[in-house]
Amino acid sequence: MKKSIFTALIITLALFSQAQQKPNVVFILADDMGYGDLGAYGQRLIETPNIDRLAADGMRFTQFYAGTSVCAPSRASLMTGLHTGHSPIRGNYEINPEGQLPLPDATFTMPEMFKKAGYTTGCFGKWGMGYPGSEGDPVKQGIDQFYGYNCQRQSHNFFPDHLWDNEKRVELNNTTTQQKDYAPEMIQKRAMSFMEANQSKPFFMYLSYTLPHAALQLPDGDLSFEYYKKKFNEQPKMIKKEWDGKGYQPQAYPHAAYAAMVTRLDNYVGAVVAKLKALGLDKNTLIVFTSDNGPHREGGNEPEFFNSSGGFKGIKRQLTEGGIREPMIVAWPGKIKNGQVSDHVGAFWDFFPTFAALAGQPAPPQTDGLSILPTLLKKGKQQQHPFLYWEFHEDGGRQAVRMGKWKAIKEQVIRNPNAKIQLYDLSVDPQEISDLSENHPDIVKQALQIMQREHTEHKDFPFISKK
Repeated sequence: MKKSIFTALIITLALFSQAQQKPNVVFILADDMGYGDLGAYGQRLIETPNIDRLAADGMRFTQFYAGTSVCAPSRASLMTGLHTGHSPIRGNYEINPEGQLPLPDATFTMPEMFKKAGYTTGCFGKWGMGYPGSEGDPVKQGIDQFYGYNCQRQSHNFFPDHLWDNEKRVELNNTTTQQKDYAPEMIQKRAMSFMEANQSKPFFMYLSYTLPHAALQLPDGDLSFEYYKKKFNEQPKMIKKEWDGKGYQPQAYPHAAYAAMVTRLDNYVGAVVAKLKALGLDKNTLIVFTSDNGPHREGGNEPEFFNSSGGFKGIKRQLTEGGIREPMIVAWPGKIKNGQVSDHVGAFWDFFPTFAALAGQPAPPQTDGLSILPTLLKKGKQQQHPFLYWEFHEDGGRQAVRMGKWKAIKEQVIRNPNAKIQLYDLSVDPQEISDLSENHPDIVKQALQIMQREHTEHKDFPFISKK
């Protein structure tokens, strides 16, 4: 009897060890956080000790890019491994009463790859790639457990009247005048529970936090909010009328509120890292921290006050560096050496093939990405992108190409497909001030060829008429 119990224990331990040979992956995505919003990237006004420590304990990238400069298409690039000239979602296509245009059922997503590799998958935060019940619903795109906002438009209110628990609508005790349930706090608690429940098997956790996106809202008693009010000596702005629930809720202290939201996000990241250590999972977990696009100006926020773009030109919705170059940190104790800084040029579509290689899966059949595992683990030769390509489908349409040191941008593409291309040498002009297109017609020609070749028309996102 004792022998059989002992044998069963040995088998259980062996299975536990085998399950944990595959590393967990925690992907943390901030919402509208700029390159310069973190201390590790030069921020001087907002305090982010936990994320800064993550950077010190791992690798900090200085030339990594989002999928594009606005939420839904950027996240679609992340989930599909495709740039916005190829991905099925290329803009914030809104569906009433709730949700966005869905990822097609045939789309092979990153969570589906993880499930094939034997992972349990969870998403906590904002989805924005398919209305409830559609083929793009997270539970139909490889997510085992979802809790948060299905609709990115509804995530503009941090005190919503409901969230989603998989396919179940969860009613909350919030109105425009009585704000009791702070969604980020509820989402964080569910994420912590997910790690506890899945500690004995490999998991992929996508933490798509809504912080620090507008509106600039915080729960009563937020200590960081009071701290930053005093630190900035901020005087309240007059709010002319009571909020009716439409648009962004006004904020009397926008500087303090934005800073406090970034610090709250930092606290959440610190809590996740601490939980992994408490569960004994930290050395078998790769953590990524990044943001979906550049900083926003909505809801009273002033990115210039914080230098949120990190000295780069532009903000959210622009394809200049400030709109798409993001903070990107990867940490994995014992695997990624401490305190590294990489100037490797990569983008969101690289994560899918990277995680496929990590999980022992074949690269996605269609991808614009390259695995960055050689850079992370310092093993093997790192492939380099000959170019990176972006589209943006608002404000008249934009295209951009990065080729080595060169950055080409075309504006008002929808109105004028033959619009002039601007050209910048990022090696000496990262602020994109001096347009060198007249001096380098050969480089402009190369960029134009890439723009024409990499863009494929999409029925839901018409962009450039084929002639």
